[in-house]
Amino acid sequence: MTQYRAQHVPTAGHTPDDDLTGYQVDATDGHIGKVSKYSRDLGPRFLVVHTGLWVLGTDVVVPADAVMGIDHDARIVQLSRTKAQVKSAPVFDADTYLGDPRHRDQLGGRHGSGH
Repeated sequence: MTQYRAQHVPTAGHTPDDDLTGYQVDATDGHIGKVSKYSRDLGPRFLVVHTGLWVLGTDVVVPADAVMGIDHDARIVQLSRTKAQVKSAPVFDADTYLGDPRHRDQLGGRHGSGH
């Protein structure tokens, strides 16, 4: 089993070709949701996390540099953000983010480093 990395590493244990859809997402203070099916569509710079309950949850966009590590055996993505930080991330809207690449570029400025 792969251990989480204590500090951010550029690859964080994965490559852009990895499909993380459905992986559990853990914030620094506990479980926050699952990787949304839209993550692959946004590319390697962002992760779409479905927070909350299956139907009532929200998809939010988290920068890839928030990923501290990935345990492929357990299917868990570990973030360097708290639950509150993840929940306050920009809400993902497929029409906006997939239809206009300029919105992806603007996301980086909204998130900052988060540290």
